[in-house]
Amino acid sequence: MTSPTAVNTVGGTVILGAGIIGVSTAYYLSQSSSSSSSSGEEIHLIDPAPTLFWSASGFAGGFLARNWFAPEVSSLGALSFAEHARLAAAHDGRRNWSYAPSTSLGYSAVAADKGVKKRGDDWLRSGTSRAEAAPELPKLSVEDLKKKVPAWLRRRQGDDVEVIGTKGDAAQLDPERLCQFLLGEAEGRGVKVSKGTEAVEVLKDEQEVISGVRVRDVKTGEERVIKCSRIIITAGCWSGQVWEKLFGATSETVKKLPVTSLAGYSLVVKSPRWAGAVDGEGCHAVYTSHDAFCPEIFSRVGGQIYFAGLNSATVLLPSVAEGSKVQTESMELVKQAARELLGAEDDGVDDLEVVREGLCFRPVTPWGLPIIARVPDEHLGGGIQAEGGVFVATGHGPWGISMSLGTGIVMSELVQGRQLSADISALGFDEKVFGKAA
Repeated sequence: MTSPTAVNTVGGTVILGAGIIGVSTAYYLSQSSSSSSSSGEEIHLIDPAPTLFWSASGFAGGFLARNWFAPEVSSLGALSFAEHARLAAAHDGRRNWSYAPSTSLGYSAVAADKGVKKRGDDWLRSGTSRAEAAPELPKLSVEDLKKKVPAWLRRRQGDDVEVIGTKGDAAQLDPERLCQFLLGEAEGRGVKVSKGTEAVEVLKDEQEVISGVRVRDVKTGEERVIKCSRIIITAGCWSGQVWEKLFGATSETVKKLPVTSLAGYSLVVKSPRWAGAVDGEGCHAVYTSHDAFCPEIFSRVGGQIYFAGLNSATVLLPSVAEGSKVQTESMELVKQAARELLGAEDDGVDDLEVVREGLCFRPVTPWGLPIIARVPDEHLGGGIQAEGGVFVATGHGPWGISMSLGTGIVMSELVQGRQLSADISALGFDEKVFGKAA
């Protein structure tokens, strides 16, 4: 192993985890002149995966909602929804990452009463539908409803359809393409990106103040030191592992970060009944049920349809996202549901073209809300002090794409001590995260 090489950065920022939360944070933080490389405070975006956006940031559906959230995150959700629309308008998001307003529908093969609404990620854990988190909307007439139902959804006699989200309250996009845009813009402003690189140690000066992070090339083992005063953990499901590696060994009093993973299978298909939206038209999101799971179906601008909804808490989290392995049996259940819900009227015809199979992992907390906050120094253990701060943004569950831009804005404001654009007071390090301070 070679000797570590120091990177001459004073007062810089290291962001650990380059998924959509990490790149959003880098994007907005790099907008500020006080955090740009020209001020001498470099931003480093570090991720151990050799290929970025291989989990939820690249394989999620990309559904965006304005008001489908629990009260604790409603402010953040509204901020992020508005920012998605603003960014798309400013940078041709329709063309660059398939951003489009969306009409959301709840579909049942047989008319059924709605159950009790759920919030947070409760619907995700229990195998029910995200539609349970949608606000009530006025009922449409039969004729008006017919105009809202997409041609690609296979209808059956006696089924039931209702509008649960309008174009003003819902939208969708291709998350991997949005991530690529954010990453490119951040790099253009001087953000330094290191793929295939893991953080292995927090460094301190004589006063026990954080002075840098030691990182290692996953493939070669070569180490270097990035000097920094600020660390931001945005590693999704892997955030707990990053936390444990950097701070778990410093003191017996350091608690584990309570973030786990929930796997989700998905398909991207093409159908002859969906050629893509023309300029000015929106897309559709359909929430329904099928045997043991509740599919989510999104038509995208370019003519593809995203199909998901089969989730599992038992699929082991790989060391890096690129190591995930799709289970054939589970994927066949998804394909069968897709054929039944999107297929031709003739049961003997399978005219869906599978473009991509996917397996992603979403970070969840036991209480169904994200953690977006500065970590109090007393929780760092070993007498460590963080002059610039240690911050965590993870645990968004099914809403990571929807809340990504708002989280990036708020994180950039939080680390710079500026007034926050959304209320995240319920998302900090209270007793539900670590228990009482050591």
